[in-house]
Amino acid sequence: MPIVALSTETTDWVSRFADEVIEESERRAPGKPVVVASGLSPSGPIHLGNLREVMTPHLVADEIRRRGYEVRHLISWDDYDRYRKVPAGVAGVDASWAEHIGKPLTSVPAPAGSSYPNWAEHFKAAMIESLAELGVEFDGISQTAQYTSGVYREQILHAMRHRGEIDAVLAQYRTKPKAQAKKPQQKAVDEAEIEAAEGSGAASEDDGSSGAAGYFPYKPYCGNCEKDLTTVTSYIDDTTELSYTCNECGFAETVRLNEFNRGKLVWKVDWPMRWAYEGVIFEPSGVDHSSPGSSFQVGGQIVGIFGGKQPIGPMYAFVGISGMAKMSSSRGGVPTPADALKIMEPQLLRWLYARRRPNQSFKIAFDQEIQRLYDEWDKLDAKVADGSALPADVAAHSRAVRTAAGELPRTPRPMPYRTLASVADITAGHEDQALRILSELDPDKPLGSLDEVRPRYGKAEAWINTHVPADQRTIVREEPDVELLKSLDEASQRSIRLLLDGLADHWSLDGLTHLVYGVPKVQAGFPADATPKELPPEIKTAQRAFFALLYHLLVGRDTGPRLPTLLLAVGQERVRALLGE
Repeated sequence: MPIVALSTETTDWVSRFADEVIEESERRAPGKPVVVASGLSPSGPIHLGNLREVMTPHLVADEIRRRGYEVRHLISWDDYDRYRKVPAGVAGVDASWAEHIGKPLTSVPAPAGSSYPNWAEHFKAAMIESLAELGVEFDGISQTAQYTSGVYREQILHAMRHRGEIDAVLAQYRTKPKAQAKKPQQKAVDEAEIEAAEGSGAASEDDGSSGAAGYFPYKPYCGNCEKDLTTVTSYIDDTTELSYTCNECGFAETVRLNEFNRGKLVWKVDWPMRWAYEGVIFEPSGVDHSSPGSSFQVGGQIVGIFGGKQPIGPMYAFVGISGMAKMSSSRGGVPTPADALKIMEPQLLRWLYARRRPNQSFKIAFDQEIQRLYDEWDKLDAKVADGSALPADVAAHSRAVRTAAGELPRTPRPMPYRTLASVADITAGHEDQALRILSELDPDKPLGSLDEVRPRYGKAEAWINTHVPADQRTIVREEPDVELLKSLDEASQRSIRLLLDGLADHWSLDGLTHLVYGVPKVQAGFPADATPKELPPEIKTAQRAFFALLYHLLVGRDTGPRLPTLLLAVGQERVRALLGE
């Protein structure tokens, strides 16, 4: 099937990569499904930085599917990696978990209270659920299952036969003697630490087992303590007889590698082996894997030893969180896709990854910025609907709201997120009150049920309840502030009277917006509908002072939710009482 040509004006980064991947796939494996890949290590909470490892190939794969091609998006769960360190901030996990360091992640118990059989499955589960909500279609591959069932046996034996060639490639990048190698690095476990290590030349430390018998690209897991703190002491190619000792417990044994399934290739050999084995055409890598001597760079040379080619591999930049430092799985407390999906719809989260090129960093908002982000999204939605959006924005929007399989479920009536958040804040969980207020926003089209604004309303409510500090929550006064009302000068009293006189006729979101902005204009002798260009600068100052007065009289602070929403939430009768009528 021919590629659908896109004009220069409409081509976005996803389309450009799709063009390259299709062309490369037809050159390498004509007539076969296009293979793209991601790798995730369930060593702890899989965070929003890791999600870029999935979303980048997902978006490209989805574009290829839209063009009618068959695609496989592989997600390799690196659950046979070693348990490297105890993550901070994981419930039920303390220093005692350090006894498991060095074991495969699938041999480590799940955190206390988990219903999953082991550590890896516990952290995979949340990610799998989030990917389903995001509309990501993939084929999951457990590396524990691959290695322990002998799927890679021939590849392991091949690597051992060609260990000299592998060692020669790795030697080009070594900056430290191999004897110092003690701690293998893992892909995408702790981005910050790996970046620092690889940037300083310590990347050679995941070379493999090296001792008096020479270099070996394979690490057995100990038959006694299950840890990978082992050294291969001898290997015979003809018989595949391998001997090793455990540096942790002293256990030693001799096995036949053509029958032995308790070990794995070291990362810098394992990754290119998989490229060749799976026929991967496209796989991105983080900036930490793109420096000299890093896994992706070295893998590009080692993959030829396995008869394969390096995938097209764009470097992707890190993802940050508003108000937080760069994410790291082992540091704890980092937001995961599940955390983001509690407060934002899948379409918004997809859009954040789709609209930026992989090499552009961006931040995901968990603070007040989320309201501005939603405003931006809603404006784009409206522009797409009326045909005024730019082609690249239309493409990003399309990738956010639908996949090749169809549209993602969406909120039937997507009211502004900031409005929904304000209502959720003021009503504090009282759904009947929330429904009343939201129905009064547009009296001509009242809501019949909160289901019409779900799931967005639920996301806004979750954001208010989990990410807005208690001292910033809105608590409406129980009684009027009599002292403040008595102290008001004549001008302030008149502004309150103008507002009260107009309440009944302006009781809707648009009406109250017009009213509260219009009062200071009328007081100054201008029409209520006068535009900013027709007004002197001091009107803005008068508006701010008027708003602050209303906030103090209603909620005891000088700021709060948008005043029109707040007035609707408080209700006309109570507003009149609190304003001293």
